[in-house]
Amino acid sequence: MALDLQPVLQRMDADFESALQRLCALLRIPSISTDGAYRAETRRAAQLLTNDLASLGFAARIHETDLHPMVMAHHRGPESDSACHILYYGHYDVQPPDPIELWDSGPFEPAIVDGPHGRRLVARGAVDDKGQLMTFIEAFRAWIKVHGTLPVKVTVLLEGEEESGSPSLDPFLETHADELAADVCLISDTGMWDIDTPAVTYMLRGLVYAEVTLAGPSHDLHSGMYGGAVVNPANELLRILSALKDDRGIVQIPGFYDDVRELSEAEASQWAALGFDEAAFLGGAGLKTPTGEAGRSTLSRLWSRPTCDINGIWAGYTGDGAKTVIPARASAKLSCRLVPDQDPSKVFEGLRSFLTQRTPPDCRWQITSHGASRAVRVPTDSAYLQAACRGLESVFDRTPVLMGCGGTIPAVGSIQRILGFDSLLVGFGLDDDRVHSPNEKFELTCFRLGMKSHAAILSELARLQTTARPAGRAAPAASR
Repeated sequence: MALDLQPVLQRMDADFESALQRLCALLRIPSISTDGAYRAETRRAAQLLTNDLASLGFAARIHETDLHPMVMAHHRGPESDSACHILYYGHYDVQPPDPIELWDSGPFEPAIVDGPHGRRLVARGAVDDKGQLMTFIEAFRAWIKVHGTLPVKVTVLLEGEEESGSPSLDPFLETHADELAADVCLISDTGMWDIDTPAVTYMLRGLVYAEVTLAGPSHDLHSGMYGGAVVNPANELLRILSALKDDRGIVQIPGFYDDVRELSEAEASQWAALGFDEAAFLGGAGLKTPTGEAGRSTLSRLWSRPTCDINGIWAGYTGDGAKTVIPARASAKLSCRLVPDQDPSKVFEGLRSFLTQRTPPDCRWQITSHGASRAVRVPTDSAYLQAACRGLESVFDRTPVLMGCGGTIPAVGSIQRILGFDSLLVGFGLDDDRVHSPNEKFELTCFRLGMKSHAAILSELARLQTTARPAGRAAPAASR
């Protein structure tokens, strides 16, 4: 569909401050999916996005789940049957803002402040993922305002449970597979290489997340009357968890590396040529010394090697002042980041085996899974990825980097496995955006370039002819 891109880009520049205000309105809603106290607020965010998409001519509606609602919307796009059909995925839920006292402004009171790259927007969800999902919604808005339609067929799926393990996602995809049929999915929940260089992410690590509790005595005990004579679950848990890695950073879970492939020489050479600034990466976290699996580069540790980390640990008395007890139980939260070919269920069972084999006398384990997802590797030779790269290059005037990502987006694997097509991971975050941390931010330069990039990618995708859809998948209902 030959529609001119330039007036769309010009419209975005003219409407940028309004776009920023629309994003701020979304950021003011504390859609914390992990906390039941915010269930109504999370639904309010879903309703705001549904109303916004409907105002653009999408057939948009909320779909209830057992936890937080899904937003699904369709736009018919051009009349041509051969036009591409793109599924856009994003999530409107956010992480808890704690610790609140470390924020320079209210986490749900968006603040625009100056930074090294110009103005930046500070708020929970600014970059993960409200700001990023608004980049493609604003691209839709500009196309429709200028041309009255979109240059491709579009379906939008916005999730409200990504930050709480996406428990409703797979059942929803399975139930609505025909309605979600498309040629490819486009996701903006990743990052750029740097402020000047766009990127397409083709590797994502998977995840196993577990909570473990070691219970011993029937109740907390006086450390003077019992200390040194009975098992201390806190001491034992620390001892056991310290054995998860050896002195070389090698994870000791049985079978952990059985399915891990070494990086190819070609990929290793490509990554080495990226010019990764290790000192700047570490400095952004207030550190100087790299650590991790011995003999591996920092990029390799981040993108192509699995990990096991303690994310939280607690036991006994943790309030102010002194209370001398032997705790009856001790708990920890653990995450394993996985790489392609690792089976999350196998890793979880390996973790269970590691712990149970080390059970101290008179103790017992409670081991709970809080979610798992496979790692994903997206083909780099697809016409859709190449179209995305052309769109990015036209906006940034720079060749995009193909990169990996240490994080996990459960939807990518689920879409691939259930719906039968791949995802394009085109994000606009930066390493210093403080994702999941106090003072999370989104550079306004990245917001503006992200909007323009999605508009340009739409233009490039419009040049492609649709491919055969997965067997058994019908085209979704047209919008009004």
